[in-house]
Amino acid sequence: MATGRPVGSFTITDQVEAGGGRIEFNVKAKDGAHFQCYMYSATAFQKAMSFGQTPHSDAICTQMGKSGGGSTSTAPAPSCNALLKAAGKC
Repeated sequence: MATGRPVGSFTITDQVEAGGGRIEFNVKAKDGAHFQCYMYSATAFQKAMSFGQTPHSDAICTQMGKSGGGSTSTAPAPSCNALLKAAGKC
C-alpha cells in the first residue's frame, strides 16, 4: 500500500537492517517507478522480551524520480507534497 501498486507488480531489492529495528529497502515497480522505503521491526531483544509478539510498522516509501515512459510533463511527481516543495525537491 505504501507504493500504491498492487501485490505482484513490484520487486523488493537491497534490503538492509540499518540498526535500531529499522529495515531499509528499494522497490522497483513493473511500470518503471522506483521507491526507497523503510519500516521498523522489533529488535532481537524486544522480540525476546515480548515472546515474538511485537509487530512490524507499516512501510514508508518515497518515489524517486518520475515513473512511466519518458513523459515530458512538468507536473510534480505524485509523491510531491508541501514539505518536499519547500525543500526544492520537486
